[in-house]
Amino acid sequence: MSAWFYGIAALMLAAALVCAAVPLLRAGRRAGRARAPFVLALALVFALPLAAIGLYVTFGAPQALQPQPTNGVDLASATAELRAKLQRDPNHPEGWVLLAQAYTSMGRLDDARDAFGQALKLKPNDPDIMVAYAEADAQARTDHRIEGQSRKLLERAVALQPDHQRGLWLLGISDYQLGHYQDAAARWQRLLKLLPSDSKLAAAVRAQIAMAQARAQGKTQAQAEALAQTVVAQSAAAGGADAKPASNAASIPGSAALKIEVTLDSKLAFKVAPTDTLFVFARAVDGPSMPLAVARLSAAPLPQTVTLTDAMAMAPQLKLSMFPRVQVSARISKSGDALPHAGDLESQPVQVATDAEQPVVVTVDHAH
Repeated sequence: MSAWFYGIAALMLAAALVCAAVPLLRAGRRAGRARAPFVLALALVFALPLAAIGLYVTFGAPQALQPQPTNGVDLASATAELRAKLQRDPNHPEGWVLLAQAYTSMGRLDDARDAFGQALKLKPNDPDIMVAYAEADAQARTDHRIEGQSRKLLERAVALQPDHQRGLWLLGISDYQLGHYQDAAARWQRLLKLLPSDSKLAAAVRAQIAMAQARAQGKTQAQAEALAQTVVAQSAAAGGADAKPASNAASIPGSAALKIEVTLDSKLAFKVAPTDTLFVFARAVDGPSMPLAVARLSAAPLPQTVTLTDAMAMAPQLKLSMFPRVQVSARISKSGDALPHAGDLESQPVQVATDAEQPVVVTVDHAH
């Protein structure tokens, strides 16, 4: 900052103090009080601003007012500390939920499920924890199916809280996975009534209902997906002139194609081996956290470009083209496992529209 700034600031501060001190001095004189304390106060009026400015110029650190960058190490350290505290004193369901959410953001899906399980032991009748456990279990499984204990928890959660939107959504997915298409459509119809009619989520749910109804009528999965894409396009068109479907050719199943260019921070180049595996993920911004598409390829060489499409969906009822925006990320795995492990290299997620035509760049820049 310039000398002009400091001078003006000192004068403004002195003027404000004079406005307060001079009336006090006059009042004291009228009351017959000694002048010395007031003279000292008036001297301080001028001395303090100058001293404050001098100290600031000499020792101040204005950069401390600027937000400092954070990194993944902070999250990992905080998570480890929270885990240690819960091991010493485990009777805190909110702490276990927070730990599970941290594990989920770090991609540690098995640990997230276990943490939700600990919370569920402490609050066995909490619908939110039941639903969170079921979703975490589906994410941690290689087949992403919702069945067995997880399905029972969802049914119980919805029985306790019939308007639990997440519970209805996941129960519909479970019904669809089990081939109970009419039940899936009924679940999602209940969910649709709870959503704003013009929201993106409502459009996605309508597409799911159309697909489930088509399967209930004996249509193939491809035919059902084509019908769902038509519903998505119609919903987008009804949204106004500026609305666009999730894909430029939304009526064609498998038409979404998102180009991702994966680059590597040069500081991490020495950590990548020819045997490492590169995974590229896409997840819905407003929707389920389960990946909509996953690509698996060799990590060497980088940079390289991969195209994510509907054909890469991990679940047939959840595809790229059913969502207007997704977040994409990349992970270099030492073990070849899609689940993250210590020592893997990762990128920060990048949000993008699924109808984007230009390649989206993600940079692998930190270790897990």
